[in-house]
Amino acid sequence: MSSASTETVGIIGAGIVGTASALSLARAGVETTIIDPQQVGRAASYGNAGGLNPSSVVPVNIPGLISKAPRMFLDPNSPLYLRWRDLPRLLPWIIPYLSHCRHSEALRIGAGLAALLRDCPDEHRALSRGTAAAKYVQATDLIYVYNDYARFEADAYAWSLRKHFGFEWDIIQGDEYKKLEPALASRSYCAVRVPGHGFISDPGRYVAALTDSFRELGGSVIKDEVIDFDFDQGKPAVILQSKKRVSFSTLVIAAGAWSGRLTRKLGLKVPLESERGYHIEFIDPSFMPKHPTVIAAAKFIATPMDGRLRCAGVVEFGGLDMPPSKAPVDFLKQQVQQIFPGLRYKKIETWQGHRPALTDSLPIIDRLPNRRNVVLAFGHHHVGLAAGAKTGRIVANLVTGIEPELDLTPYRADRF
Repeated sequence: MSSASTETVGIIGAGIVGTASALSLARAGVETTIIDPQQVGRAASYGNAGGLNPSSVVPVNIPGLISKAPRMFLDPNSPLYLRWRDLPRLLPWIIPYLSHCRHSEALRIGAGLAALLRDCPDEHRALSRGTAAAKYVQATDLIYVYNDYARFEADAYAWSLRKHFGFEWDIIQGDEYKKLEPALASRSYCAVRVPGHGFISDPGRYVAALTDSFRELGGSVIKDEVIDFDFDQGKPAVILQSKKRVSFSTLVIAAGAWSGRLTRKLGLKVPLESERGYHIEFIDPSFMPKHPTVIAAAKFIATPMDGRLRCAGVVEFGGLDMPPSKAPVDFLKQQVQQIFPGLRYKKIETWQGHRPALTDSLPIIDRLPNRRNVVLAFGHHHVGLAAGAKTGRIVANLVTGIEPELDLTPYRADRF
């Protein structure tokens, strides 16, 4: 497609996937519009842990989860929350989700994640190059912290998967670790350092800055909600909450956890559930770890961001409409205080959002099977920010007729 093309593209979703897709298309000279009822970059693309982690190839539903899940739901000290009255609604999603807890599936899913994530820091550098967003892309090592070496060995399956996909690491203990992370020097830890990673020092502002560059290239943003679709001689149009009808040559659905509601209107039902995530931020903290640090025992990640320490990692299943819960926030605060007992700060801010979780932990990146001018890009689970830049580039290639260099078979919409 040339820059003189009359192609018009509508992208539903102003998170990192939608924004990266829009900016990539605008750079290719395609007239593009983003549609979202929320402010740009305010959903999961705002509240994530900020990681650009190529080694995030271990699916959540690994072998052994089936035996652990009931105990985790019942344990008040577990980072996993579920209201029992929601269980009947969730069972049609939970049963196929647990069906993937097999080694063969872990290898399949891990391969799909590795293909999306292996070069994610470089993908974000390329996406943000020449924009105000570039300053937020930071190079780093990723640190995993265990209470002792035995706890690291107990996590051998996850590390065997990382090794299978070519990742290497260093074990750091004792005085060497205290030099690496003075913020955690009060206790003796076994740490694992994985090189070649990155993080975004302010995810919300990063997405907003990318959107500003998109606008500078002529792109537009409509702050409204898509409530339905229409097709005139095959050409897609969206019906907005404001009653407006806007038509495009191609439509992209990149609405994260809300995408399932939209695809059902187009005849595609996918097993997509909201994995509700929480974070707490300590504004102007007295100290921070130097690197993004996964606290394995407490199941959260601490990320040093601009002017604040963000701690994220609680999981709750409760759907898109339930208000934030108090218990996950209290649990996360308790865990952080145990790890950073001397932390002082100006104030605490909390956030709750929705990770888009498909039953096999892989996203959908594909054309709608019965509508080839509708492109799907959602369901990235825990790796939406990291995989967002590459996904956006793939979406732009699909729209403009360029063959993606990545085999998209693992991300097909009809795999379920």
